Amino acid sequence: MTTDSTVKKNAQASAHPSIDDISENIGLQATPLARVHASQKHHYPSNKYDHDLESHFYIDNQSASLAVEAAVSIVINGIHYAVLMASPNQLEYLAVGFLFSEGLIQHSHELLDWEVTHLTDVADYQQFMDDSLNESMSFAQIHQQLQDYDIYVVELVLNQRCHQRIQAQRRQLAGRTGCGMCGITGLTQALPDLSNYSNSSTSSTHQSDVKNQSVMPSLDYLLDMRQKVDALQHTHQLTGAVHAAAAIHNQQLYLFEDVGRHNALDKLIGWQLRQKVDVDCVLMTSRLSIELVQKSIRGRIPWLVGMSAPTSTALRVAKRYGLGIAGFLRHDRVTYYSGY
Repeated sequence: MTTDSTVKKNAQASAHPSIDDISENIGLQATPLARVHASQKHHYPSNKYDHDLESHFYIDNQSASLAVEAAVSIVINGIHYAVLMASPNQLEYLAVGFLFSEGLIQHSHELLDWEVTHLTDVADYQQFMDDSLNESMSFAQIHQQLQDYDIYVVELVLNQRCHQRIQAQRRQLAGRTGCGMCGITGLTQALPDLSNYSNSSTSSTHQSDVKNQSVMPSLDYLLDMRQKVDALQHTHQLTGAVHAAAAIHNQQLYLFEDVGRHNALDKLIGWQLRQKVDVDCVLMTSRLSIELVQKSIRGRIPWLVGMSAPTSTALRVAKRYGLGIAGFLRHDRVTYYSGY
């Protein structure tokens, strides 16, 4: 694809954008992370707690910044592999992290090239849909159906070994914003054996509680990390509708935001692979669900910390594979669930 909205980079030349660059361009970039919509706020006076029949509420007409939720089509070596609903930034990291979490790649160098295309006009749609046009619908009907959506196509070129894995695992995946497992039909895919990725020196899947070998992050470390996340989570401050995954590397916080918490973690894992760095702890601004634990174990992340609680299933799996878990990170406390 060679449109004006196409961004192409060689995989070996990619660089991580700074947090300042991202935040300064939230409202200015060609692919906005938020848009302004009209809204109407109905409210009682803040100092009036008892609203009886004589109470009068106020109506304010105001603008509201809402997070953009885009459809991101992942195309691997010409194969349409998945559709994710995600925030339309850092899509290279999202794609690489997603492929790693799917078990399709194991190293960053297996990605040979990549190209991101934003479908913006009729010609873009036609070029992308020629091979998959539904015979029961005309192109005009399909274009009408999709015109309310932001659609991006991420085309990836992987090496031959990865291509063979893709052909063996090929499936259509319709990803939902709130669910990291949507579209998975096989229980063995949804509930994989992760023993090869264990953070412990033992990889036995029969151990009920593998000891985490890494140093437990201190309360002061986590409180400082949360403070930095609160200060830098610009899209969430603007919209109140995105999650973040964050890690500290060389005393600098790296933060990845997305409407889906699993997408945010995939972006962080993709950044790790592309930049060839290891991190000791990842902070999520969400509950810790099973797919986040699975991705962290695959990424050999020692500690996963949430601002809300883990699920029981997530904790059981984390203990089995030696992943440290902490939750309810507030401004003065944290709760450790494993690894202590």
